[in-house]
Amino acid sequence: MKKLIALAAAALIVMPAVAKDFRSSGERLDSKVSKKDKKEDSKDSLIFTTIIEHPVTSIKNQNSSGTCWAYSSLAFLESEVIKKHPEMKDDLDLCESFLISKTYVDRADKHIRTHGDASFSQGGSFEDALYCMEHYGFIPEGIMPYPITEYGDSLFNFKSLFPPMEAYLKSIAPDGAKKILHKGWKSALQAMLDGYFGKCPTEFEYKGKRYTPQSFVKDYLTLDPNDYVSLTSYTHHPYYSTFALEIEDNWRWASSYNLPLDEFMRVMYEAVKNGWTFAWGADVSEDGFSRRTGKNKSVAMVPTTISKAGVGSDQARWTGEKGAGEVEIVSANAEKNITPEMRQEAYDNWETTDDHGMQIYGLAKDQYGKEYFMMKNSWGESGPFKGFWYVSPAYVAYKTMNIVINKNAIPQDIRQKLGI
Repeated sequence: MKKLIALAAAALIVMPAVAKDFRSSGERLDSKVSKKDKKEDSKDSLIFTTIIEHPVTSIKNQNSSGTCWAYSSLAFLESEVIKKHPEMKDDLDLCESFLISKTYVDRADKHIRTHGDASFSQGGSFEDALYCMEHYGFIPEGIMPYPITEYGDSLFNFKSLFPPMEAYLKSIAPDGAKKILHKGWKSALQAMLDGYFGKCPTEFEYKGKRYTPQSFVKDYLTLDPNDYVSLTSYTHHPYYSTFALEIEDNWRWASSYNLPLDEFMRVMYEAVKNGWTFAWGADVSEDGFSRRTGKNKSVAMVPTTISKAGVGSDQARWTGEKGAGEVEIVSANAEKNITPEMRQEAYDNWETTDDHGMQIYGLAKDQYGKEYFMMKNSWGESGPFKGFWYVSPAYVAYKTMNIVINKNAIPQDIRQKLGI
């Protein structure tokens, strides 16, 4: 997924009152708000009431790195663990550094083996976390040291990490080379990663017990990689078949099950209503993915009139900090009716791009009765909901590229059609 470089039961009882915490309140939480902002926020702003939400871990900040795939995957898997072990909610935190370090070596290997045709970049996919879980395991946060950047903080900043790795890979397999110039290149690349993240442990102690990363997954987290599948919905492949999404960051060539759009949406709705969360991969560069200024902040919708998104960094496009097109979203009902043909056209002409990985964990409704998926992001505790967002069904239908979900969350009749 192309992410920061500068830098969600068929019969449920709806809660009658607006929830009071930041995830379900439309109130601005900033202590210093200008009169202009207050006036703007109050005009036609959406106020949300939680219908159902499932436990999630704390908001993280990927900072200046393209690692949303790691944060969103681990956020989803942390909720999977909490579903099995509710007592772990308060201190469960899986280590992104371990996952990222293991993934970048694998991605570099694919890049070299394909003579540079498979891209090497900061991005990744949910499959990277599933592969790591199965083949390498996971570790808890705190076992590896926090990265110390040139700015003296502990947040990821890949400005000094990634360019040297890219240059190194190019040097060992330059254009026109007939053989690899340095047979021991993997060790040198790993040393670069170790220098930034610290070495990945082969064994560690956690809460008085010794684990390997793989035994930590099996014995402590009790996760099974075989429980998880990727789903999508596009018309250029047969429904109920599998295919590898044709996007650069699907460099592992992982397959997704292809569903008709109505069944794809049904899976997501019923999963959340029946106690599940899922990892959500989507295009977030649309004008409807709301800005940090103006009304309806941290809300994603598909307005009936969409202007061209501004040009700039990914984070600028996503948050509207620079060059964003101006769109007036007049109400929660002013959205397009999404069809499979619209989804396909946007994918085919590159309007829908592989931007960002997030976690869907609940459902809410606005004051007009319209439902939204509740989403956990990895941009720190920003916005009026402190890192959480509300995403309309129309946006999900239009801009979802794929989801990763526990296969047991899929309705039985759809599972039968997919043969899982």
